[in-house]
Amino acid sequence: MRIISEVMINEQIRDKEVRVVSETGEQLGIMSAKEAMKMAEEMGADLIKIAPTAKPPVCKIMDFGKYRYEQSRREKEAKKKQRVIEVKEVRLSPNIDKNDLNTKVNMARKFLSKGDKVKVTLRFKGRELAHVNTSKAILDEFVELLSDIAVVDKPAKLEGRSMVMFLAEKR
Repeated sequence: MRIISEVMINEQIRDKEVRVVSETGEQLGIMSAKEAMKMAEEMGADLIKIAPTAKPPVCKIMDFGKYRYEQSRREKEAKKKQRVIEVKEVRLSPNIDKNDLNTKVNMARKFLSKGDKVKVTLRFKGRELAHVNTSKAILDEFVELLSDIAVVDKPAKLEGRSMVMFLAEKR
Protein backbone atom coordinates (compact mmCIF):
# COMPACT_ATOMS: atom_id res chain seq x y z
CA MET A 1 0.00 0.00 0.00
CA ARG A 2 1.22 3.46 -0.87
CA ILE A 3 0.63 6.24 1.63
CA ILE A 4 -1.14 9.16 -0.02
CA SER A 5 1.24 11.83 1.36
CA GLU A 6 4.14 10.23 -0.58
CA VAL A 7 2.46 10.81 -3.95
CA MET A 8 4.07 13.54 -6.05
CA ILE A 9 1.81 16.15 -7.64
CA ASN A 10 2.27 19.10 -9.97
CA GLU A 11 5.60 20.94 -9.37
CA GLN A 12 7.03 18.09 -7.27
CA ILE A 13 7.41 16.00 -10.46
CA ARG A 14 10.94 16.67 -11.70
CA ASP A 15 11.35 13.93 -14.35
CA LYS A 16 12.50 14.92 -17.86
CA GLU A 17 9.74 12.99 -19.55
CA VAL A 18 6.61 11.23 -18.30
CA ARG A 19 3.89 9.04 -19.76
CA VAL A 20 0.61 10.90 -19.42
CA VAL A 21 -2.79 9.29 -18.89
CA SER A 22 -6.09 11.19 -18.87
CA GLU A 23 -8.70 10.92 -16.10
CA THR A 24 -10.67 8.40 -18.16
CA GLY A 25 -7.58 6.19 -18.59
CA GLU A 26 -6.84 7.24 -22.18
CA GLN A 27 -3.12 7.30 -23.13
CA LEU A 28 -1.98 10.81 -24.05
CA GLY A 29 1.62 9.76 -24.84
CA ILE A 30 5.11 10.52 -23.56
CA MET A 31 6.00 14.20 -23.09
CA SER A 32 8.11 16.46 -20.90
CA ALA A 33 6.90 17.09 -17.35
CA LYS A 34 6.44 20.82 -18.16
CA GLU A 35 4.15 20.04 -21.12
CA ALA A 36 2.13 17.65 -19.01
CA MET A 37 1.87 20.27 -16.24
CA LYS A 38 0.59 22.83 -18.78
CA MET A 39 -1.94 20.33 -20.15
CA ALA A 40 -3.21 19.60 -16.62
CA GLU A 41 -3.59 23.33 -15.87
CA GLU A 42 -5.59 23.83 -19.06
CA MET A 43 -7.93 21.03 -17.99
CA GLY A 44 -8.19 22.55 -14.52
CA ALA A 45 -6.80 19.44 -12.82
CA ASP A 46 -3.62 18.20 -11.14
CA LEU A 47 -0.78 16.11 -12.53
CA ILE A 48 -0.32 13.11 -10.21
CA LYS A 49 2.58 10.64 -10.44
CA ILE A 50 0.87 7.24 -10.04
CA ALA A 51 3.71 4.88 -11.08
CA PRO A 52 7.08 6.38 -10.09
CA THR A 53 9.07 3.18 -10.76
CA ALA A 54 7.94 2.79 -14.39
CA LYS A 55 10.18 3.86 -17.26
CA PRO A 56 9.18 6.61 -18.01
CA PRO A 57 7.13 7.38 -14.85
CA VAL A 58 3.34 7.37 -15.35
CA CYS A 59 1.41 10.52 -14.46
CA LYS A 60 -2.36 10.93 -14.47
CA ILE A 61 -4.27 14.14 -15.05
CA MET A 62 -7.09 14.35 -12.52
CA ASP A 63 -8.30 16.21 -9.42
CA PHE A 64 -6.02 15.38 -6.47
CA GLY A 65 -8.88 15.42 -3.96
CA LYS A 66 -10.74 12.82 -6.02
CA TYR A 67 -7.57 10.72 -6.32
CA ARG A 68 -7.02 10.80 -2.54
CA TYR A 69 -10.65 9.78 -1.95
CA GLU A 70 -10.41 6.84 -4.39
CA GLN A 71 -7.15 5.65 -2.80
CA SER A 72 -8.62 5.70 0.71
CA ARG A 73 -11.68 3.79 -0.52
CA ARG A 74 -9.43 1.14 -2.12
CA GLU A 75 -7.38 0.80 1.06
CA LYS A 76 -10.52 0.40 3.19
CA GLU A 77 -11.87 -2.25 0.81
CA ALA A 78 -8.59 -4.18 0.90
CA LYS A 79 -8.52 -4.01 4.70
CA LYS A 80 -12.06 -5.39 4.85
CA LYS A 81 -11.14 -8.45 2.80
CA GLN A 82 -7.98 -9.46 4.66
CA ARG A 83 -8.09 -11.72 7.70
CA VAL A 84 -5.29 -12.30 10.17
CA ILE A 85 -4.84 -15.98 10.99
CA GLU A 86 -4.16 -16.43 14.67
CA VAL A 87 -2.46 -19.41 16.26
CA LYS A 88 -4.42 -20.75 19.22
CA GLU A 89 -2.78 -23.13 21.65
CA VAL A 90 -4.19 -26.29 23.22
CA ARG A 91 -2.06 -27.77 26.02
CA LEU A 92 -2.13 -31.44 26.88
CA SER A 93 -0.29 -33.60 29.41
CA PRO A 94 0.98 -37.17 28.90
CA ASN A 95 -1.44 -38.66 31.45
CA ILE A 96 -4.60 -37.00 30.08
CA ASP A 97 -7.91 -38.83 30.49
CA LYS A 98 -10.28 -39.68 27.61
CA ASN A 99 -12.93 -37.08 28.58
CA ASP A 100 -10.35 -34.33 29.09
CA LEU A 101 -8.89 -35.14 25.67
CA ASN A 102 -12.39 -34.87 24.13
CA THR A 103 -12.85 -31.46 25.77
CA LYS A 104 -9.52 -30.26 24.32
CA VAL A 105 -10.51 -31.67 20.90
CA ASN A 106 -13.76 -29.69 21.00
CA MET A 107 -11.83 -26.52 21.86
CA ALA A 108 -9.47 -27.12 18.93
CA ARG A 109 -12.46 -27.83 16.66
CA LYS A 110 -13.97 -24.46 17.62
CA PHE A 111 -10.69 -22.64 16.86
CA LEU A 112 -10.29 -24.42 13.52
CA SER A 113 -13.87 -23.64 12.45
CA LYS A 114 -13.14 -19.93 13.02
CA GLY A 115 -10.21 -20.24 10.59
CA ASP A 116 -7.39 -20.15 13.14
CA LYS A 117 -4.43 -22.52 13.29
CA VAL A 118 -4.04 -24.68 16.39
CA LYS A 119 -0.78 -25.36 18.19
CA VAL A 120 -1.06 -28.58 20.19
CA THR A 121 1.51 -28.70 22.99
CA LEU A 122 2.16 -31.81 25.05
CA ARG A 123 4.08 -30.71 28.19
CA PHE A 124 6.35 -33.12 30.05
CA LYS A 125 7.10 -32.70 33.77
CA GLY A 126 9.77 -34.53 35.75
CA ARG A 127 10.23 -38.16 34.70
CA GLU A 128 7.46 -38.05 32.08
CA LEU A 129 10.20 -37.22 29.56
CA ALA A 130 11.26 -40.89 29.70
CA HIS A 131 7.95 -41.94 28.07
CA VAL A 132 8.01 -39.71 24.97
CA ASN A 133 7.22 -42.60 22.60
CA THR A 134 3.96 -43.52 24.35
CA SER A 135 2.98 -39.85 24.52
CA LYS A 136 3.16 -39.50 20.74
CA ALA A 137 0.11 -41.79 20.61
CA ILE A 138 -1.89 -39.09 22.43
CA LEU A 139 -1.09 -36.56 19.68
CA ASP A 140 -1.91 -39.15 17.02
CA GLU A 141 -5.28 -39.77 18.67
CA PHE A 142 -5.86 -36.00 18.86
CA VAL A 143 -5.27 -35.71 15.10
CA GLU A 144 -7.49 -38.74 14.44
CA LEU A 145 -10.39 -37.17 16.36
CA LEU A 146 -10.02 -33.97 14.29
CA SER A 147 -9.31 -35.67 10.94
CA ASP A 148 -12.71 -34.61 9.51
CA ILE A 149 -11.92 -30.86 9.70
CA ALA A 150 -8.16 -30.59 10.35
CA VAL A 151 -4.92 -31.49 8.62
CA VAL A 152 -1.44 -31.59 10.20
CA ASP A 153 0.41 -28.39 9.25
CA LYS A 154 3.67 -29.30 11.04
CA PRO A 155 4.14 -32.81 12.44
CA ALA A 156 4.88 -33.47 16.13
CA LYS A 157 8.39 -32.49 17.16
CA LEU A 158 10.12 -32.59 20.53
CA GLU A 159 11.27 -29.12 21.64
CA GLY A 160 12.87 -29.12 25.07
CA ARG A 161 10.33 -30.43 27.60
CA SER A 162 7.37 -30.31 25.24
CA MET A 163 6.16 -31.90 22.02
CA VAL A 164 4.63 -29.43 19.58
CA MET A 165 2.39 -29.99 16.56
CA PHE A 166 0.45 -27.53 14.37
CA LEU A 167 -2.98 -28.17 12.85
CA ALA A 168 -4.72 -26.18 10.12
CA GLU A 169 -8.25 -26.27 8.73
CA LYS A 170 -8.88 -28.62 5.79
CA ARG A 171 -9.43 -26.71 2.56
